[in-house]
Amino acid sequence: MTTDTAAASGTETAADLVAAYRPGRSSLFASPRGTLLAEGTYFAVPPSGRRDALADLDRRVRAVLGVAEAAGHSVRAVVGAVPFAPDAHAHLVVPMHLRRGGPAGPERPVSLERHGITGLHAVPAPDRYAAAVGRAVRQIGDGHYTKVVLARSLRADSPGFDPAPVVRALAAREPGGYTFGVDLGAGRTLLGASPELLVSRHGRRVAAHPLAGSAARSADPAEDARRAAALLRSEKDRHEHAVVTRAVADALRPFCAQLTVPPEPSLVRTATMWHLGTLVTGAVADPATSALTLATALHPTPAVCGTPTAAARAAIGELEPFDRGFYTGMVGWVDAAGDGEWAVTIRCAVADPGGLDLFAGAGIVAGSDPGAELAETSAKLGTMLAALGLSTERADVA
Repeated sequence: MTTDTAAASGTETAADLVAAYRPGRSSLFASPRGTLLAEGTYFAVPPSGRRDALADLDRRVRAVLGVAEAAGHSVRAVVGAVPFAPDAHAHLVVPMHLRRGGPAGPERPVSLERHGITGLHAVPAPDRYAAAVGRAVRQIGDGHYTKVVLARSLRADSPGFDPAPVVRALAAREPGGYTFGVDLGAGRTLLGASPELLVSRHGRRVAAHPLAGSAARSADPAEDARRAAALLRSEKDRHEHAVVTRAVADALRPFCAQLTVPPEPSLVRTATMWHLGTLVTGAVADPATSALTLATALHPTPAVCGTPTAAARAAIGELEPFDRGFYTGMVGWVDAAGDGEWAVTIRCAVADPGGLDLFAGAGIVAGSDPGAELAETSAKLGTMLAALGLSTERADVA
């Protein structure tokens, strides 16, 4: 990756970059591989003239990177986020400066006692979310689709909200994940700590780490181990995971000369959740195939949308009472050489000057229990609630 000389010298640590993050003036993306701090905007990727904006996103990004190269700009990479809906506008920019450091490591948790949250409002209310899950289960039984991911949101009121300390808390709390704070303009910030790698490409090496099948963690070590073992044995969760893994492998295979898919999932843990995960690895057949090319071929996976995709999207539009925006999209970067990393935009929120909207979803299949799916979304909201200094019990607010 081409970066400014300060970053290229390798003198900055992840802690330096996280501390230097300033909402509205920079964007942060921290992964197990390294940390990026993008400062300012040199050139923004323009909107698409097509209804399916995702279809020509790779072309538009390549064009912008070509402009940067022709102008002699020192940064040859774009950083930002892509929304869930295919017709929505991505927010990707070539930054003025790009600083790079190592991976984030465990640090002392950041105190957020003065988070300033004055109210929480669930959208939809918990009982309405459970009712929507019930409707989805009936539609699955009627053969409309086989899986749909239904989400819900919490609005946290906080006049003058500052995302920076929350992003720092997430980086300290979830160092093994993908922490991000992306400037969306107009005083808005996309922030979160995703556990899920959509895809990365470094040289010709490709990796994807789909997650599907989840269980809430427990503070009691014995109970926590029991929940992890039960998840690994669960036929429902293993089937759901196999569907997602197969879809990811099928989407990557046309681009790869070699692809390895482990036959069994592994347990992946975060501070609040257990997940089933499968690390898919391979090598691109054509070095011109960029990380963004691969990401757009994968997006959206059944883990965030459902199957079949078109029917699941339609159900989401019918059953969810809000626009997902960047939630369940993808966040990350790609450079002119085609290297890059894209995480699935989950365990996240969108902040504005009046507060922030938190999101979480659950995969609904035949036999899903509305109460259990509501509990799963509450546990997933715990990542952001904990970073805000709030109890995870607040996820069930009416």
